Amino acid sequence: MEQKDFEEIYEQYKEQSEQQAQMEAGRSNSDGKEEFVAVRKNDDGDIIAFKTSTGRELDYITALDEAKAGKLAHVDVFHKYGRDIIRSEPDGIKENNLDQLPEF
Repeated sequence: MEQKDFEEIYEQYKEQSEQQAQMEAGRSNSDGKEEFVAVRKNDDGDIIAFKTSTGRELDYITALDEAKAGKLAHVDVFHKYGRDIIRSEPDGIKENNLDQLPEF
């Protein structure tokens, strides 16, 4: 029986997926919506505010309302823990996850 390197095959898969995700992310905001470029966190590390690509600073509730209304690119709103939560679109790119954005 043929010996396979499952780890190597999986790493190739991940690399191809990341390249594809980078390509898709580069062309997915053609409608010009604002994007989050930085976050503010509290002492517990929770995100409490966002800075957009136009320089606006949004508190969490305002950002949540705008995300629900479809005014912001690359974010989703989902319901968990009894409340609505903002998260970045799952696109396979770790660097654009909200928790990875620079702080302001």
